[in-house]
Amino acid sequence: MIIIFSIEYIIGLALIGIVAGFASGLLGVGGGFLIVPLQLFLMESIDVDPRISMLVALGTSLAIIIPTSISGAYRHSKSTSNMVKPGIKLGVFGIVGSLIGGQLASILPTDILQFIFGIFLICIAIYNFLTINKKDSESKIKFNLINAAIIGIGIGILSGLLGVGGGIFVIVALTALLGFALVDAVGISSVYICLTAVGGVISYIVSGWGVNPLPYSVGYINLINWFFIAICSVPLAYFGANVSHSLPEKRLKQVFAIILVYIGLRMLGVLP
Repeated sequence: MIIIFSIEYIIGLALIGIVAGFASGLLGVGGGFLIVPLQLFLMESIDVDPRISMLVALGTSLAIIIPTSISGAYRHSKSTSNMVKPGIKLGVFGIVGSLIGGQLASILPTDILQFIFGIFLICIAIYNFLTINKKDSESKIKFNLINAAIIGIGIGILSGLLGVGGGIFVIVALTALLGFALVDAVGISSVYICLTAVGGVISYIVSGWGVNPLPYSVGYINLINWFFIAICSVPLAYFGANVSHSLPEKRLKQVFAIILVYIGLRMLGVLP
């Protein structure tokens, strides 16, 4: 496989970093829900094999999420003092789950991965539309070690499988089940995905070692994609986190839901 990374390709990576970084800080979701499909579309435009491009998009997304989410978490920690402890508690279990999810992704067919990705995004978008006028939820379950393990590992598996850091799912769990306000959930989520992404990255490096023919890669982590997306996404994540604290919760949910519907439909092939 001969792949040439053109200047147009590099510009495309930078644009992905700008958009995904801002979304990451704004919504506390790591940006993977944008980084994965946009990388996939970009690599397919230079004729990378669809199976390889999907796994590289997933693995590299998790590697990008680590510095991006750290940037967002740092900003959120200035405004949300109680986010670090629950974020770490969930994240430790998330590492275990993401290791499992990464291994599952390496054996599942590409079209199945895309279908699962699209369906989950649309389901979460629907949830946000249905709860757009809902005030802070009451806690339905206690935030103890057992529930943290169940939520952390379960979401971690989805994180590794879909290359999304898990922030999308953590926010839903924190607000719908544990009664956290959205702004607090965004902060906790940014800590969680810092840790969970590590497990997924390890899994994608191991499963792609000696298999991925794309140049400048470590396993399924492509260093060209990682560098140019991360260098733009990290500062934009900090900026997006600043913006999130100035927007009303209802507006955040609207932005979150609309983006998820669009990306989900594209992954399902409904939109061009």
